[in-house]
Amino acid sequence: MKLVFATHNQNKLREVQLLMPKNITLLSLSDIDCTEEIPETAETLEGNAKIKADYVTQNYGLPCFADDTGLLIEALNGAPGVYSARYAGEQKNDEDNINKLLKALTTKNRSAHFKTVIALNLNNESHFFEGTVFGLISKKKIGNGGFGYDPIFIPNEFKQTFAELPMSTKNKISHRGKALQKLIAYLKTLN
Repeated sequence: MKLVFATHNQNKLREVQLLMPKNITLLSLSDIDCTEEIPETAETLEGNAKIKADYVTQNYGLPCFADDTGLLIEALNGAPGVYSARYAGEQKNDEDNINKLLKALTTKNRSAHFKTVIALNLNNESHFFEGTVFGLISKKKIGNGGFGYDPIFIPNEFKQTFAELPMSTKNKISHRGKALQKLIAYLKTLN
């Protein structure tokens, strides 16, 4: 089965490819010649994931899934949340986002969680899958792996940030990994 993952983010694509069963050929937006940036105009993660999946299905006629992820920080009333990728501006710069967040987080309460929602459009139906991971925000960037907020997020029961953990460990415990496991379990029921 060919399935489009509605992303231009090569880091996300690599993470997802490692988890997909061999019978699924994963295509990115680049693979289908979709060069436009799909606007994320919804106020929820679910809404943004659905917008992206619908865009591909409606314009390219292909089965597709899309995700949206937010980092929700307790002391910042859930910010940056749905605006996580654009927290420091529309340029979506990971370094700028981290710097702004560390500057804003001045309390001792560093509790946070990541939430990913995946929207799947397949066989004229939409399905949603969700994953969450709880942890803490470190006081500085640690580690060279991953992307986004990975260098400052320490998942519960670990001492390392996502950027320090091996990809295989991160994929098992992360928000995206949990949502993908649910998506993959659903896809396996279709065989």
